[in-house]
Amino acid sequence: MHSYIKYWIAGIGALLIIMIAGMTVHQKNHFNKNVTINNVAVGGLTAKQAFEKVKGTSGATKIYVDNKLVYQTKSMKANFSNNDEQKFNQALKKQFTFFPSHKATNLSIKPDNFDQDSFNIAKNKLTNKVYQLNTSRKAPVDAYAVYQNEKVSVVPAVKGNKYDLQNAVNQLNNQAGSTKINITLHKEQPIAANSKTVKIEEKQLNKLKGKEVTYLVQNEKYNLTTNQIITRATYQNGKYHFDTTALNKQVKKINEKHATLDKPFKFRTHSGAEITTAANGSYGWKISEKKAGNSLTKAIIDGRQEVDGEHDIEGKGYNTAGLGYNVTSNNGIGDTYAEVSLADQRAYFYKDGKCVLETDIVSGTNNEGNKTPKGVWYIMYQQSPSVLRGQNDDGSSYASKVNYWSPFTLTGCGFHDASWRHNWSKTAYLSDGSHGCINMQPSVAGQAFHDLKQNEPLLFINALGGSSVRFPDVRGHCCTAYLLFMKVT
Repeated sequence: MHSYIKYWIAGIGALLIIMIAGMTVHQKNHFNKNVTINNVAVGGLTAKQAFEKVKGTSGATKIYVDNKLVYQTKSMKANFSNNDEQKFNQALKKQFTFFPSHKATNLSIKPDNFDQDSFNIAKNKLTNKVYQLNTSRKAPVDAYAVYQNEKVSVVPAVKGNKYDLQNAVNQLNNQAGSTKINITLHKEQPIAANSKTVKIEEKQLNKLKGKEVTYLVQNEKYNLTTNQIITRATYQNGKYHFDTTALNKQVKKINEKHATLDKPFKFRTHSGAEITTAANGSYGWKISEKKAGNSLTKAIIDGRQEVDGEHDIEGKGYNTAGLGYNVTSNNGIGDTYAEVSLADQRAYFYKDGKCVLETDIVSGTNNEGNKTPKGVWYIMYQQSPSVLRGQNDDGSSYASKVNYWSPFTLTGCGFHDASWRHNWSKTAYLSDGSHGCINMQPSVAGQAFHDLKQNEPLLFINALGGSSVRFPDVRGHCCTAYLLFMKVT
């Protein structure tokens, strides 16, 4: 009896093994009952049978958004070739379950010669549909960390009702090849306050707290704390974003003490008189609030203790980088410059404190439109030869060839030879002057050209004799230079 039971159990076991083995073989070689490929039923078929069935189908591809038809292609046969059969073998492996499954599953397979152009049209239709639906919907606002007043806090997320376009496009891509594609719209989800992203932001912003940077400006040190530099900061997409409005107050103080741009210069003229120049002009420098903000915040991020303000200066005119930062002698003008006395109608060229050329000139005509501007300017560039073009007072145009051209304003005032001029008297400028330029006799213009250098300061004053005077700035409309044959010196 016991032997009989033993054999009976062994037989049942063997039968189960055979059945399981058979089921496994069947499962590995046949699709589950409710599987479809490109919306074509392939349940119970082998990979080859499924390939042949799907290959032979035809019809229009329809795109639905939340079960509403938004696009339909023309009817056509599936574009599968024999090279695509291997994809069905891969799909068979993908849907495999050890025990038979009745779960409805649709697998999408794209043929090698997939009609991408038609698919792109469908994608555009989908995109336009989602844009249309989102017209009156609000986007969510991500939670984010923010630094302010030496504290890091988190601004919570705000939910919206805008549809997630990228999610819809991803659904479309995943169903490419199917004849019926249904897109289910989902709302965009904001980044939550307790997310990993916001935790990283908090960590990075906490690194800003309690830092101090020494700002060096012309050998004077200014110790600035994070709070004096940064008003507000965020850290998003791997980058810091700063509001450095707090720093502007510090930069203003520094510029009031050190900067020279848009300030009058104290100057001792050729005659020995000490004057104060006009506050206008283009020569000089000041600390740029924007540049200082960038360099100081970068120093905080990088852990540097000191920043040189020389890299943060700005100017105006042709050279916007600022001039004279390292010049401290002669009240910031230095010892190499040109002085033009408009009252004397005379120019003086200095090199290392010594006058190397003194010559008569004719400046702009003494009317509001043509006066040579007073103040401290600089040589913007030099050309030899050049052509000066502009308009006369009567509206007619002129084009004058010159051998030497050294402009000092963006409006076209500069030093140049004037071979056409016959009136070189001390009073010529009163009624027969230039359009604002400094006219020089051809015999000395070449030497003056070589004595002048780009970025060199120029002082235009009205001082006569030994009196101390301060003059307002008057800026004239001058000639404009056009280069014929460039030779920059």
